[in-house]
Amino acid sequence: MTADLKTMCKVLRLAHVNDIYSDIAYENSVQFLEDLFRKELQLREETKAERLIKKAKFLQKKSLSSFQWNEKIHFPSHIDSHELCTLNFIGRKENVILTGAPGTGKTHLATGLGYEACKQGLEVRFYRVSDLAEALEKAWQEGKLVQFRSRFKSVDLIILDEMGYVPFNKEGAELLFQLISDWYEQKSLIITSNLEFSQWNRVFSDSRLTAALVDRVIHHAHILNFTGDSFRVTNALSRQK
Repeated sequence: MTADLKTMCKVLRLAHVNDIYSDIAYENSVQFLEDLFRKELQLREETKAERLIKKAKFLQKKSLSSFQWNEKIHFPSHIDSHELCTLNFIGRKENVILTGAPGTGKTHLATGLGYEACKQGLEVRFYRVSDLAEALEKAWQEGKLVQFRSRFKSVDLIILDEMGYVPFNKEGAELLFQLISDWYEQKSLIITSNLEFSQWNRVFSDSRLTAALVDRVIHHAHILNFTGDSFRVTNALSRQK
């Protein structure tokens, strides 16, 4: 490709044409241009998805294709696995709550849904709840709480993993409540928890705050209950046999 064509591709923001044009088969001019621009669009989408996945800060790579659906995942009557994986709930600003014992696949499913959202061009953030509460407290102590909360303005989906594993102090609980209140009916949340809602007061010491928080997250929510044994324990036992 000549220097002039390279320059024009740069001006037109055709980021991939310079690298792929020679690989496109030529039958006629219309077919060539259609295939060239189709590949350009595909690579743009892939690059954007990679950028969004990096920004989401997932703790591990988990896809929906590798998730094992089973009869021990109990859905509410109004939704099934196919509908869940369309991610239509995000456009409707609805939440997904995954409850059940540790090791039953909640984080895998939450992460897989997050990866799929990134592939669809949506902004996602992944947090362990204890890490988010710690970050909130730090921002509050440094007088940067407003800036911290503004980070989520363009975010479509927030994944809060492991709600209930670590109890919060009073300040952390109140700050997290304020943040979730900001997101109410504005963002979609996926929350994983090993506790039933009636047990969330173990994490949030104030019973009234707990009730108000639960009220917000379960309104417009799809609640899935994971039963059965831990996959990790089952795999460890099977290796010992």
